[in-house]
Amino acid sequence: MGIPVFILAGLLVHVVFLASIFDIYFSSPLVHGMTPQQTPLPPPARRLVLFVADGLRADSLFELNSNNTPQAPYLRAILENNGSWGISHTRVPTESRPGHVALIAGFYEDVSAVAKGWKENPVEFDSVFNESKYTWSWGSPDILPMFAKGATGDHVYTFCYTAESEDFGAQDAAELDTWVFDHVKSFFNSSRSNQTLFSALNEEKVVLFLHLLGIDTNGHAHRPYSKEYKENIRKVDEGVKEVVSVLESFYGNDGKTAYILTSDHGMTDWGSHGAGHPSETLTPLIAWGAGVNYPQKVTSQLFEDNFLKGISRSFNYVKMRMLLFAQADIAPLMASLIGVPFPLNSVGTLPLEYLNNTDHFKAESMFTNAVQVLEQFKVTKHMVKKKNVSLNNNYCCTCFIYLKNCKFHLMCVVFSFFYRSTLTVGLLVFAGWPVITQLWVQAKRTTLIWTLLCVLLAVFPLMPVVGRESNIPLVIAAGLTTLLISCFSLASFSRGEYKYQSKEDLKVYLYQMFSIALSTYVVSSTHNSLKNKQGLPIFNQIISWMTLAFSSALPLLSPTLLFQRLFSILLSLMATYLLLSTGYEALFPLVLSGLLLAWIQMEQEALQHYGLSLKPKLAVFNFAYATDITQFRQLHLDDIRRSFFFVFFIVTAFFGTGNIASVNSFDPASVYCFLTVFSPFMMGGLLLLKVVIPFVLVSCAFEAVQVTTQLSSKSLFLIVLVISDIMALVSCFSQLFLLGKFAFSVLSPPCSISHYVLVMSLTIFMMLMNGLAQLLTTKRLELSRRTKHHST
Repeated sequence: MGIPVFILAGLLVHVVFLASIFDIYFSSPLVHGMTPQQTPLPPPARRLVLFVADGLRADSLFELNSNNTPQAPYLRAILENNGSWGISHTRVPTESRPGHVALIAGFYEDVSAVAKGWKENPVEFDSVFNESKYTWSWGSPDILPMFAKGATGDHVYTFCYTAESEDFGAQDAAELDTWVFDHVKSFFNSSRSNQTLFSALNEEKVVLFLHLLGIDTNGHAHRPYSKEYKENIRKVDEGVKEVVSVLESFYGNDGKTAYILTSDHGMTDWGSHGAGHPSETLTPLIAWGAGVNYPQKVTSQLFEDNFLKGISRSFNYVKMRMLLFAQADIAPLMASLIGVPFPLNSVGTLPLEYLNNTDHFKAESMFTNAVQVLEQFKVTKHMVKKKNVSLNNNYCCTCFIYLKNCKFHLMCVVFSFFYRSTLTVGLLVFAGWPVITQLWVQAKRTTLIWTLLCVLLAVFPLMPVVGRESNIPLVIAAGLTTLLISCFSLASFSRGEYKYQSKEDLKVYLYQMFSIALSTYVVSSTHNSLKNKQGLPIFNQIISWMTLAFSSALPLLSPTLLFQRLFSILLSLMATYLLLSTGYEALFPLVLSGLLLAWIQMEQEALQHYGLSLKPKLAVFNFAYATDITQFRQLHLDDIRRSFFFVFFIVTAFFGTGNIASVNSFDPASVYCFLTVFSPFMMGGLLLLKVVIPFVLVSCAFEAVQVTTQLSSKSLFLIVLVISDIMALVSCFSQLFLLGKFAFSVLSPPCSISHYVLVMSLTIFMMLMNGLAQLLTTKRLELSRRTKHHST
């Protein structure tokens, strides 16, 4: 049957609204046409060396070891005797590309770059590298090329290792940094026999950039408090010492080299980054050499930030002044030290405390910095006048009024976007639904199962966000539990009215159970191998991809009887979900599926309770014969409640085990059974699949509810559409008025536009899920079977 025109029109409207948010917030904020600004006085340094230790936390660098010795003794000696040091504040998203753009270009990343995996430049921008006379860089292929691509002329040179080297399962990720240090030393040694290169290296306004990815990789793989992470810091400290020695020897200790060591972002205790926790946004900076101030002794320092207070305890005995500044301020500092124009799009403020120069030089530098920022303001003002942009917020008052009249249950769903524990409250209310409606009188056993499963599922939103702590034994337990449930289910299917129709059907279930067992083994084997630093076994990788490829088709080979088809769908999805699990979330689909099956039963009881229909036998209900339009009934008030249950279960599937809307929630360990080499799009695709699996379970259950209650799916879809639109309004205005967050910002996706995108995507997404659920439940692939021939 075709889709009604008004549904297509409504879908189109929602697509337009969804696209609008990307047009507004994911278009480039950069302006062009400014005049370069450069300090007229001679700079203190002829060259700059920038070390960026990717993923290095501020506290991890400055803390002492268990024996009260410095974690990085060479760098500790620098900040005590030779240079200035401090803490820089990054902005979210705390990812590698945005951090490097802030450091080197002086502005906070153009958000449209997220669509290209933070690798390419949607809009070209200026940088310190571009303004230099020559820049040589060594490190990751994910970072270096974007600065060479945006440079004018041919003066930014990159030396990268292969992308396959960025392996989270490698024996020692510190080898990435060793590669950089070795190649830098080899480069300078070989330059002595290359006159052209030797002359270029002795020019002024030269930048040497060393990108060190090992710390970040070890942090993801082993967590920041691991011995691997700390040992990598020690190796970086030794490598910096060796490179400085080589450079000073090469340049004859001329005192014209400035050095800066910093990080693009930090890392959480559980090895992720992307959000705005202080462990992610606070990064170290140590500067020394030509033009850099010497250490300033202080008796004590006061910090308002609790995280900074914790950091300060580890180096309080040093009694050297710690400077606080924004990450984008480092770009104008580098430009000032070597005398190149400030990057055109920089929003950084020159940190004068780092400069060891005359007051005249400092004043000229600050003036140049101010004029450079003013140039951007002038261009932006001209563009705004030209477009004649005007804003009208009059509509805000009228939805706010509507918001005050919203029901508790709808507010419960919306507030789950901000507080996961709200889902627990909603599930506990659901547990009491049969008692409130007196359904428990006619279905005591089903009511008891419903209540227990609601309470059990209510525990998950109270658990820590997935990815903080790996717990492989729980994943194994989930696999074994699935096998146990499968055995009982197959036993029930072999009796009476459940009986499967042929041995071929039994083979499908047995193969799916074998896939579950194999997935459980692969998870255990893979993580043991990675723990022993033996990498991802190729056999496990092949099995994982084969399971992913074939699991989606297996349900189509099973019978279309209601419980047998839903059981087959669960087994197929669980085989893949286990491979993507690292902890307690592996149990989530099992509990959710149990509750959804109880929901199907409860809806049958409700249908009979209200006298809308006789109670059909679900055991013999067949999806394939449930599309007869003559059997559909009219909408009833209780159908609004059914639609709300569906929306609530969809939101629970999304937020039940974490805030998937946050970059911070992503743990690379989730995809280690499939790949360990860094690949943002591939890893992101697998993460999306993990998010979708619970949605598919909910959608298939909702399809069962629709057909067993004899209601057209289009009718319920219209109710769901209305509910999702109300949620969009409630989400926006609860943020504006109730939570005090008036401005939407891409810089904090879990708290702003991601909520708008989420609720506006609900209609589109549920439409797609509805189609997929119909395919998975009603269609069956008939394999060729041998027929028996009888002789006459």
